[in-house]
Amino acid sequence: MASADANESAAEAEDQDAEICIAQSRPGRTVFSESGNPDGWIGTDLVVEIER
Repeated sequence: MASADANESAAEAEDQDAEICIAQSRPGRTVFSESGNPDGWIGTDLVVEIER
């Protein structure tokens, strides 16, 4: 069970915007990574644009 302090820290982290970097490792291959987190990345062959 997590302490109240740990829960508050998690909530604060969720409120902050993460900086996401996008790179093309080769044509048709896109890699997304979170700034400051070299172990967290996602690679994909399909990227779609989001309409707002």
